[in-house]
Amino acid sequence: MKRKITQQLIDWKNRPGHKPLILQGARQVGKTYILEAFGREHYKNYIKVSLDLVPDVRNFLKDNINPLEIIAYLETLYNERIVPHETLVILDEIQDCKRALLALKYFQEDYPQYDIIAAGSLLGVAVNQGNKPDEEQDKEKKSGEQKEEEFSYPVGKVDELRMYPMDFEEFLWATGNDILAGEIRSHYASNEAMPSSVHLMALDLYQKYLIVGGMPESVSKYVETHSFLECRTVQQSILNGYNADMAKYAKPATTVKIRACFNSIPAQLAKENRKFQYKLAMKGGTAKIFGEAIEWLILAGIVHKCKLISHGYIPISAQEDDSDFKVYMSDVGLLNTKAQVPAQMLLNSIETDNTFLGSVAENYVAQALSANGITLRYWKNNNTQEVEYIIQDGMCVIPVEVKKGRKVDAISLNNFKKTYKCPFAYRISGKNFGFANEIKSVPLYAVFCISDVQPA
Repeated sequence: MKRKITQQLIDWKNRPGHKPLILQGARQVGKTYILEAFGREHYKNYIKVSLDLVPDVRNFLKDNINPLEIIAYLETLYNERIVPHETLVILDEIQDCKRALLALKYFQEDYPQYDIIAAGSLLGVAVNQGNKPDEEQDKEKKSGEQKEEEFSYPVGKVDELRMYPMDFEEFLWATGNDILAGEIRSHYASNEAMPSSVHLMALDLYQKYLIVGGMPESVSKYVETHSFLECRTVQQSILNGYNADMAKYAKPATTVKIRACFNSIPAQLAKENRKFQYKLAMKGGTAKIFGEAIEWLILAGIVHKCKLISHGYIPISAQEDDSDFKVYMSDVGLLNTKAQVPAQMLLNSIETDNTFLGSVAENYVAQALSANGITLRYWKNNNTQEVEYIIQDGMCVIPVEVKKGRKVDAISLNNFKKTYKCPFAYRISGKNFGFANEIKSVPLYAVFCISDVQPA
């Protein structure tokens, strides 16, 4: 399936003096698939080393991280020549071998001509917590086998990219709607309304995306079978995998907290005030108890955190309140499977009067904005007025209002826009494209267009 990150990989390959690349992202977002496709299409050959499955490589690296000896060893092991600039070396699941992570530093310093990409699903967690299951770490600490250098991230020695689930545009590509995707971008740029029939067709596909989500295996299953039940089976398997990772990469007591936070997300989003409340995760819960668990979920790429800002002054990063935030799932399809939202409700989400569907739309927008590199922040004042997302673009602050259907209310949006002298605002809803009263109307299916913030 066509993915946007492919162009970023091509740009990396063509950039003179590029460093070894680390590709991060949650499990099952398609990292291995896209790297193998990239190796086939843009190199003469490639070697993929699955560090979680090949103990021989891990054992070799325990005693040797000299780049030339690593290259010679891999050539022998895989019976494949590794030629500078012609062979791509893929180190998959690098969080299971920090010696491989350390080796990237020496490749960059001494042999930068080799093209190496490391992929890691839980690399952030691994670096934070020691890479291995806690029981194994404890044994090594007692035996004195852990070495400090093994646990250093090669800061400044690697290039980095993050991969996300497929956004709605990639979903359109996968389902054979490339022309529609192009039309959406064209109308987004011009602010001209779509023909009514095309608008309704795009909304219908958006509602299906809420069920299928952006995990590549689920999208592939939908393309193959058009069965939402099959998609949900795939999604439940992914959720089960997340739970297994929580047990593998955290101490038992921490695992309980991580799961409690994760399991509370549907309840958190079902509230009218979607601020994350620790007491919904566990009675008596506090930031001190659950802060580490939230951070684990963020590092694993399973959730997105949206912080409160109380003012719209530049820089808005300086206005953040760390104690007040919302938590969204990284994939809207996984959210709906976890929350057991009936598919038929999502297929009528534009018109159905259900509070949780507003949260689903917010989660969808959070996923799309995050994939475009936009930091998630929201605003509310003492009068309970709230704007779902606030974006800074240079010297401009742009409010983003999200509505699940066609009913819109601009009181909070207009108040923020007037108070902080915003050049324009986004309203994301079930309505067609348009621009009036300094509000740019963006249909729910066109959120993927919001990246470089520009007025009409």
